[in-house]
Amino acid sequence: MAATTAIPPPLTGRIYGWRRVRVALGAALAVSLLLLPGWTGGWHILLLRLSLIAMVQLGVYGIIERWPRRLPGWVARWMVQLVAIAAVVPFAMAIIYTLTTLGDAVHWTHDKERLTGYGLLTFMGILFGPWIAMGALYRHVSGQAQRQALALDLMRSQYERNAAETRLRLLHAQVEPHFLFNTLANVRELVDSGSPQASGVLDSLIAYLRAAVPRLHEREATLGQEIQLVRAYLELMHLRMPDRLQYSIEVDDGADALRCPPTTMLTLVENAVRHGIDPGEEGGRIDVRAQVRDGRCLVQVRDTGVGLQATGSSLGTGLATLRERLQLVFGGDADLRLASIEPHGVCAEAEFPAQRSDA
Repeated sequence: MAATTAIPPPLTGRIYGWRRVRVALGAALAVSLLLLPGWTGGWHILLLRLSLIAMVQLGVYGIIERWPRRLPGWVARWMVQLVAIAAVVPFAMAIIYTLTTLGDAVHWTHDKERLTGYGLLTFMGILFGPWIAMGALYRHVSGQAQRQALALDLMRSQYERNAAETRLRLLHAQVEPHFLFNTLANVRELVDSGSPQASGVLDSLIAYLRAAVPRLHEREATLGQEIQLVRAYLELMHLRMPDRLQYSIEVDDGADALRCPPTTMLTLVENAVRHGIDPGEEGGRIDVRAQVRDGRCLVQVRDTGVGLQATGSSLGTGLATLRERLQLVFGGDADLRLASIEPHGVCAEAEFPAQRSDA
């Protein structure tokens, strides 16, 4: 059984779509002007005959574009279209001449001048019709290839965006228990030790979590929102260890409205408390600063805790997760750095583009 090829999608929904009709009539007008200097009859009759033959060829082109729906594999549909629009010209032109000469005393087939005109118009139809069809086929194939390329690009972008969003959700799921369990462990230490501050700290924790937990699920946040969370967290930690923790927060003017992935600053501060201040007997100080320069936002958290030598130089779970989140959100145009401070302490910096948030 011979192989078959499916009909390609049509260029338009109708055979006589306005775009096609406009091209066909334009070609008829151009050919009529080309023949006019040597034409002995009326120009309106010449234009009418050329327009009618153009419409016939357009109809044949569109019909074969749709039927038969399948052709043998060795037959190209475009070749059938070109042969058909050339083959139909002699027969269609004969009918057109018959219709446009009704009432003449002598039939056009017996009039030498009309026979010459018939031959000339038939030749022009066979000559120009296939070339115009080839141009239409080329535009059709080229447009179809461009549409397919755009569709593939759109599909690839959608897959990449979905993958990034899925990865962000997984990273958020890691951040939530990491932060909540660490904070609850601090409260448990106060309760186990019978500290009179336990009740006040627990009240502050409840108030903090009431404001913080809903934001953990948000995809967008601002530096202003992050500062609020950091301030509440540091106040909570200060209540737990008033003699061992001091802190300060500085934010450049206009930085509050900048885009910042949720829990970015909170992760840096929580890491400083957990690994810098808590392990040391003397505690220390945490300085938080957010500044904007040269179109970049720099979030800096400095602590005077035990330092990297005591805690190890590798990123913990929270910071490693934060680095990956920054890379996903800003398309790789972000960085997270750790550096030692002499005589002891750590400086953590997150740098990313200074973009205004839509949140």
